[in-house]
Amino acid sequence: MTDLLHILPDFPVTGYTHLIPSLEKHLITCADLLTLEAPEVAKRAQLPPHDVRKLADDILARLQGQLGLSTPDGNVNEETNSKGKGKGTAKEESHIRKLSIDLAKQWHTISTLDDKLDSALGGGIPTGFITELTGESGAGKTQLLLTLLLSAQLPPPHGLARPTLYISTEHPLPTTRLSQLLSTHPILTSASPPPSLSRILTLQTPDLESQDHILTYQLPVVLARHSPALIIIDSIAANYRAETSSLTTTPSTPPAALAQRSTDLIRLGHLLRSLACEFNCAIVVANQVSDRFAPTFAPNSSQHLTQRNRLINQDAYSPSPAPSTPSSDPGPLSPTAHAPSSVINPAPTSIPPPTVTTTPTATLLTLDHQQRFFTGWGDSPPSLPRLQHQHPANQNLKTPSLGLIWANQITCRVALVKEPAYQRQLHLGQEGLAVSDGVREGIAGAEWAPRRFRRWMRVVFAPWVGGVSVGERGVEFEIWRGGVRAIRAEGEKGGERE
Repeated sequence: MTDLLHILPDFPVTGYTHLIPSLEKHLITCADLLTLEAPEVAKRAQLPPHDVRKLADDILARLQGQLGLSTPDGNVNEETNSKGKGKGTAKEESHIRKLSIDLAKQWHTISTLDDKLDSALGGGIPTGFITELTGESGAGKTQLLLTLLLSAQLPPPHGLARPTLYISTEHPLPTTRLSQLLSTHPILTSASPPPSLSRILTLQTPDLESQDHILTYQLPVVLARHSPALIIIDSIAANYRAETSSLTTTPSTPPAALAQRSTDLIRLGHLLRSLACEFNCAIVVANQVSDRFAPTFAPNSSQHLTQRNRLINQDAYSPSPAPSTPSSDPGPLSPTAHAPSSVINPAPTSIPPPTVTTTPTATLLTLDHQQRFFTGWGDSPPSLPRLQHQHPANQNLKTPSLGLIWANQITCRVALVKEPAYQRQLHLGQEGLAVSDGVREGIAGAEWAPRRFRRWMRVVFAPWVGGVSVGERGVEFEIWRGGVRAIRAEGEKGGERE
């Protein structure tokens, strides 16, 4: 019963003090009490079956009371608790219906100050849940988080007119950028009263030990005293990464460290969910990503591998168009300058896109295949035209940190995808006119220079809004002086432009 006080902190244990030590000794949890028969638990813990059944019924009644499944007098209706519907069914269904109406009235969101981004998020960042923003460095996570810190201070419908809390694990709060947002964004400058930096509370957690102490003991006190509308943790994976990397000195330590980290993540997720529901606040965590090298194609498909390798060679060694002026020097960026004769003549360009007709069931059940549906990478085509026919295993895939254990703790995952936008380099021809180099978008795309980055926001999963369909990229946005804003087509209304 080591998890009893975590599940029901207010549970009265005075009447069961003679049972709990034996239950803890035999590692019996609340789930065991609720799912196993009382005689089986009593035999395992060497306790009276009647007392074990009484404890299980008391725990079940209090859990049902928290979920609104008990009658108004606080007692569980035994007739409704059975398989058939009894006389108390109508009363309990009415109570549940009232509870759902109350929950609908408590639905509040925090705006990103952009209508298109809010629409993709289902109205904004909701309170009472854990929302994760994941993406690589420079994808716009911090910019969006800073915007939320200010918009939460606005009155409805943009915010909740309450202060905000910023918990940093890496860098201090960028106050200079916040001041720029306050003086630039039209919604923030015209608000009355305007948001203020003085209403942003900050906490610093330099290591995992201090992070656990602050989130467990200090954070509930801050929520009770100041009632912030938004809690931001930037980032959730930094201290776990540092702690895990420091334990890799001995070969026998990592498995135990990872097992302990999984337990800590489950405890952390339960704590944050409880605080979000109890204080009706939104919890947004930033998460880092790592490169994904595992293939997502069927390992037994040799034909698919052959076609994929031929396409890679085609992109890497496709010859450039003839230059406007002959030159004996092929140039330092010419792919044929040092290429062997066997690859100067590439494969024909009429190779159809590689397809896998059948995928074994064992492959469908692997994490390499299924993680593209909950990580945010691997189920959308790349932005470069010549790379769209390539398999996702050949793309620049990412995986959010902390793995599947942490993905089960959050309610919503929002992926911020960043890809380079390529432009052709121009040079002067014989008559002084600008002549573009050939289209080179493959691996050896030396003639293409990245001028800027394109960014997309895509909802990976959330219970209140549909995620991005397979093949769609999401909402493209940009970073400007006033924060983040969606990129709109010509003539499309909404959003402030520079």
